[in-house]
Amino acid sequence: MTNAPVDDLGRDDRDAALHAVSGAVLAVTRHLSVREVFQVIVRAAARLLDARYAALGIPDDQGSFAEFVVEGITEEQWRAIGPLPRQHGLLGAMLRDGKPERLADIRQDPRFVYWPRAHPVLSAFLGVPITDGDDVLGIIFLANKRRPGGFTERDQELLTLFAAHAAIALTNARLYERNRELTVMAERSRLARELHDAVAQKLFSLRLTARAAVALAGRDPARVPAELAEVERLAADALAELRSVIFELRPADLDEDGLTASLRKHVEMLGRVYDARLTFRGDLGIGLTEERELTLFRIAQEAIHNALRHAHAREIALRLRREGPRVSLTITDDGTGFDLATAGRDGLGLTSMRDRAEEAGGALTIESRAGAGTVVKVEVPV
Repeated sequence: MTNAPVDDLGRDDRDAALHAVSGAVLAVTRHLSVREVFQVIVRAAARLLDARYAALGIPDDQGSFAEFVVEGITEEQWRAIGPLPRQHGLLGAMLRDGKPERLADIRQDPRFVYWPRAHPVLSAFLGVPITDGDDVLGIIFLANKRRPGGFTERDQELLTLFAAHAAIALTNARLYERNRELTVMAERSRLARELHDAVAQKLFSLRLTARAAVALAGRDPARVPAELAEVERLAADALAELRSVIFELRPADLDEDGLTASLRKHVEMLGRVYDARLTFRGDLGIGLTEERELTLFRIAQEAIHNALRHAHAREIALRLRREGPRVSLTITDDGTGFDLATAGRDGLGLTSMRDRAEEAGGALTIESRAGAGTVVKVEVPV
């Protein structure tokens, strides 16, 4: 490791760094989620310094990481590696000390602990803290530089410059999400008032008119058809008002961020509420219409609800991917499962999910058996 002063960056290097970090900062203005901003940062850093692997970790208060995004590792490798790393070894030291680390071979450092069996072998290492004043927001590190010779002092200064701008992107992304949450809360309050002021009043009038029709049936039958016609009109008005409000209940995040970011945030929120591990992996730019995005979002909500409340699942995984002319969403859980032949379809919302998928021009398949978990997959055309 070295923390010695280094020469100023050349103009080309500085321009490359600033171009890379500008992409991370602009990612916030594209309404990406915080995690997607992290992914932009990691990918840009790996490309900038020609590293095979890159990662960014944001610590939590339980000795692990609230967020940990990587570049250079496949989905299969990531699943095989297992749980997120703990705040120990070199990563823990960087979080505590807030200092850069540059090593020819991380395995030779006395603070190196171990890796899971499926973890790729790292050698050359360069890590820089992402700070906001004296606070360490996280760490960004690279490993296995593709060109011989390992990481240089100039690489360290480039990554330090990059981390400083990345801190701005992270802070802005968090502020943006907080502001959006406040906006959602205000919108929910408005819709609640509309439900009370419009729908509730019409239902009250509907009830009174129906009572009047019942009373007239005995003493003035000729007036009953007119009262029933009024009942029908009030019911139609109430239904129209309710449909209007339901349409406005379309998730605000879905309107602004799109399906991928909205599903990720929904999964993260449920993971904080329930004693279960929920994960999500999704492709960006899947190219669906708003109606089909909403269809997939509602099906995901129903499937997750079933897994948590009925199947008592402890692990739920969502995967959203673009497959040629179609988009697929798969929800897999390790819950109690059920017999498809005898399951109460209405109770589990299976009919509703199938109807939603078919109305969107797609199809829904369900695989499950008692004691073996459930896999729900829906496919819709782009």
